Amino acid sequence: MPDGLPTSYYRATATAYAPYPTLHGSHEANVVVVGGGYAGLNTALGLAERDVRGVMLLEREQVGFGASGRNGGFVFAGYSLGEQSLLDQSGAPRARALFALTTAAVQRIRRRIAQYDIACDVVDEGVIWANWFRDPSILRRRQQLLADHYDVHWETLSPTQLRQMVDSARYHGGLYESDALHLHPLNYATGLARAAASRGVTLHENSGALQVRREGSRWRVDTAHGSVLADQLVLACGGYLAGLEESIDRAILPIATYVMVTEPLGERLQTCLRTRAAVYDTRFAFDYYRPLPDTRLLWGARISIRERSARAIEQLLTADMLRVFPQLRGVRIDYAWSGLMSYARHQMPQIGGNTEGLWWAQAFGGHGLAPTCAAGELLAAAIAHGDESWKQFRDYGLRSTHRPWGYLGAQTHYWWQQSRDWLKSELER
Repeated sequence: MPDGLPTSYYRATATAYAPYPTLHGSHEANVVVVGGGYAGLNTALGLAERDVRGVMLLEREQVGFGASGRNGGFVFAGYSLGEQSLLDQSGAPRARALFALTTAAVQRIRRRIAQYDIACDVVDEGVIWANWFRDPSILRRRQQLLADHYDVHWETLSPTQLRQMVDSARYHGGLYESDALHLHPLNYATGLARAAASRGVTLHENSGALQVRREGSRWRVDTAHGSVLADQLVLACGGYLAGLEESIDRAILPIATYVMVTEPLGERLQTCLRTRAAVYDTRFAFDYYRPLPDTRLLWGARISIRERSARAIEQLLTADMLRVFPQLRGVRIDYAWSGLMSYARHQMPQIGGNTEGLWWAQAFGGHGLAPTCAAGELLAAAIAHGDESWKQFRDYGLRSTHRPWGYLGAQTHYWWQQSRDWLKSELER
């Protein structure tokens, strides 16, 4: 497990595919999408499914190189902004409509996996929200909120029921979300790319956009070895800033998160997990983890303004894991990596466009599989049919994050919330 940029478990176990060619020469397109992560891939596929021709996607590295190929693989509804804050800010009808976009996206992800035969180790057996604290009202409040305002119904798990599934003394009951799944995110991303290509989208890897500019009534995108003229331009670069449009780049903070994967545990996995559901907990600074098909345990946690070495990530996350599962002491860690997510100050996706045919989708804040699918549908419908449903996100616009000072604010906020979690735990002892 090297330091520097490690190979993730996902990259090591990815299904091989024929690389998409580097862009060479001058080209024309109806729509050019910059960014081969979920937001860009979903937009391109959504356009192709609406019979839009002349769609080209440019990726600086390989499809799924960024957060889309490095995340925890959880697929469930909602946003980085919590349901109560969404309700307070938007009011009941609009909050419900925004949330419904993500519940529909979960269903669309299921359909696309089946329709396009995407082999991504999908496990459609739900997600558990485990209560780190003794206070059961945490569970009751969220369960009631979801039922009353979002028509979403999570099942109560008593401490005894949860312990039968997740063998840790750390938790005090939980909630079970049945309409959720988890998967191999990189194989899902490359599966979306293959689906888009099968419908006529032209994809180019190792073709980073160096600059974009207006040329007459069209957009010109220049790469190291080629260029493309297009009527519509979609920027979907996430946390890996492209430096193409200042107002779009400055609206996000690239924030790192950490993931590791154990050695194959065999029957030892049963000493911790007797469920195939994925798990996360009720703290602001929560752990998230899930069993993998080869009996490994994937473990993720923390956000930071720093990307760390694989060895440092292993040490941090192993300590977190052993607080929950001390029975795993001595387990070898085979993979550890980080990735950059894009966060907005308002904790909601930034999905929008202007009158010149420039569109953007970013700031999914570590909660991206369903919202990126929803974003792709909104932008595809807007470009293909002039649909204005994307305007539901107008209030969550391109608000500057004031880098570099915004990094300090984000890290301070995280530490403050982390300290609140710690204090609540200590007071419950």
